[in-house]
Amino acid sequence: MLRIHFTAADLARTRIARAPDPLWESMLSMHWLRTRCPDPVLAGWRQRMFGLLHQRPGHRAEVALPLSINPPVGYFPDFLTPTEATGGFEPGLDALLHTPRARLATDLATLSGVRRSPAVADLAAGDLTALRQLGAGLQLYHRLAILPLWNAIRSAFDADRALRSRRLLNQGLSALLNDLHPTARFDGGTLTISGYIVERDLHLDGRGLLLVPCYFKRQDKPMVLADPLLPPVLVYPVHPHARVLSTAAAAGSLAALLGGTRSAILLLAAEGGTTSEVAHRLGISVPSASRHLAVLRSSGLVTSARDRNAVHHTLTPLGLALLDRG
Repeated sequence: MLRIHFTAADLARTRIARAPDPLWESMLSMHWLRTRCPDPVLAGWRQRMFGLLHQRPGHRAEVALPLSINPPVGYFPDFLTPTEATGGFEPGLDALLHTPRARLATDLATLSGVRRSPAVADLAAGDLTALRQLGAGLQLYHRLAILPLWNAIRSAFDADRALRSRRLLNQGLSALLNDLHPTARFDGGTLTISGYIVERDLHLDGRGLLLVPCYFKRQDKPMVLADPLLPPVLVYPVHPHARVLSTAAAAGSLAALLGGTRSAILLLAAEGGTTSEVAHRLGISVPSASRHLAVLRSSGLVTSARDRNAVHHTLTPLGLALLDRG
């Protein structure tokens, strides 16, 4: 059982990640390559990855090191998922490759059931060649495994964040934390995760908690970093409804009705974003985002309000109803 202890300061500092974490997605997706995969979407992805790795021995050799230090069950090194990855893959990889030597040695020594190959031993010693090998393997894996699925990952993440944000606004933080996962229970001061791999207490001590929805996270239970001194994060699987919404937005439903960009903007508007934030998260220009929002506003789906130099957008009751039925 995992118990996460909150103070009043922690409750004030608890927030949901603003974007998917590409390193958490990478590390957790690797687990699906070596376990049964009942999810039909992920099963198709897994079959494609097997084809890529088995048809090209060079690829298989290049990703061997990151796969070897990330076992499919139990602990994997904390240094593989630095908080800098919340800003994107490149900042995360740069932080990973600058992990202090002591952290490399400690994290890799904690691994159990992993064959201590010369490459792993070199990595634990902070050898630059081994670090470059790890970085090259992660870059290739990210390109092969994560980027082709990034639109689906992003859509599911945005849908989950919108659902959680609405729960927070309508019912408060306690309801949000209680709804994170069937194993999660929050009593006002402690979030308890039943069935956790170890018996553990994590004291946030005023640092707050970053909630990270993850497309590739198994449905069994949320997880935290092993080292209690690292910035606290709780990684949990995206809400099943978020997967439905993201699939609808990508394959038909909202996308067929509104178009792919406007359906994505509708999801983001459920969080109350500004025009600039919508543009940044979708990778479009601010004028383009403004034009799409104007169409949604004229259709009665979005309402907008200016606050100083920013325009904030939220869903109307009609927009909410459409999102719920999408």
